[in-house]
Amino acid sequence: MNVIWRTLIVMLRARLRRRREGPLPMTAVGRVRLTTLPTDIDVLRHMNNGRYLSLFDLGRWDLMIRTDLMATMDERGWYPVVSSETVTFRKSLNLWQRFEVQTRWIGHDDRALYLEHRAVVRGEIYASAVIRARMLRRSGGTVPLEEVLAAVDLPDELPEVPAWLHEWAEHAALPSTRRPAPSDWR
Repeated sequence: MNVIWRTLIVMLRARLRRRREGPLPMTAVGRVRLTTLPTDIDVLRHMNNGRYLSLFDLGRWDLMIRTDLMATMDERGWYPVVSSETVTFRKSLNLWQRFEVQTRWIGHDDRALYLEHRAVVRGEIYASAVIRARMLRRSGGTVPLEEVLAAVDLPDELPEVPAWLHEWAEHAALPSTRRPAPSDWR
């Protein structure tokens, strides 16, 4: 609920832009303009580190709607889930500061899609996040990546996912939901 109104506004604007301008190609960079609000900042008077990921969600909504991925997911009964994410901060966003969330697909592996988000002020990157996401079926189970790629116009010529992302995804992964995952602080 922390950004529900922003989410609804971004979704509405994305639908209007999609209708007016046509669909974005899957390789496009989505752009959402935002302002750091009082509810985004922490006691240090800059944007809270956790808020970046919530606002980067807005970039995903915009991109999914404007590329028609959302319509494809709705037709097939799919929904996306983030399986892992990492964020790097460079500069702080301050109260009332205007910035742009830029979002793009950066590739895929045999199980997941990768996206990059950036918080950008006047062309300068303030923060960047990489998201690893999978598609699930509302009826249960995971959608194989081959099925996702066949259903959307995501070209095979997406850049190769950098080796460090494969390593990160492997090392950041938790056990399958079918296996135990005890919290043992050794």
